[in-house]
Amino acid sequence: MKTVFVTVGTTSFDELVESITSTEATQKLKARGYERLVVQVGRGSYLPDADSCPHLRLEAFRFKDSIAEDMRQADLVISHAGAGSCLEALDAGKPLLVVVNDKLMNNHQLELAKQLHMDNHLLYCTCSTLTEMLGNMDLSVLQPFPPGQPKNFANFLDKVLGIQ
Repeated sequence: MKTVFVTVGTTSFDELVESITSTEATQKLKARGYERLVVQVGRGSYLPDADSCPHLRLEAFRFKDSIAEDMRQADLVISHAGAGSCLEALDAGKPLLVVVNDKLMNNHQLELAKQLHMDNHLLYCTCSTLTEMLGNMDLSVLQPFPPGQPKNFANFLDKVLGIQ
């Protein structure tokens, strides 16, 4: 069963959860052949149910000890732009669509998403452009993230965040 896994990490990002379970977004996913939507909602107050997502088989949860199995089973990962979540999806070798929370102040997430996008490792959008992205995205342009180079990633993050 073709699966989309959505994660907000340990944060609260209700806007992403509401956007991805909307009728418009789920219709776009269904049109691309996805049948199952697994959503990790973190500390958010919005917990979708099957009635809110009639086009796909929906599973929603707050937290698990590990989301590695959810990522492994996914054909597409949609994530908030947290560095840990991005790295976990890229390390799993999954196509990644990052949704930047444009309501955060001093948003370094956008810088990270832009750089990884320029390197063809992921696609990114905001909640307001998510449905359009789901209809137009071309996952074939994505390149694998080089494995086993945590020092390089740490250096990259330092550079992006202006620490270096």
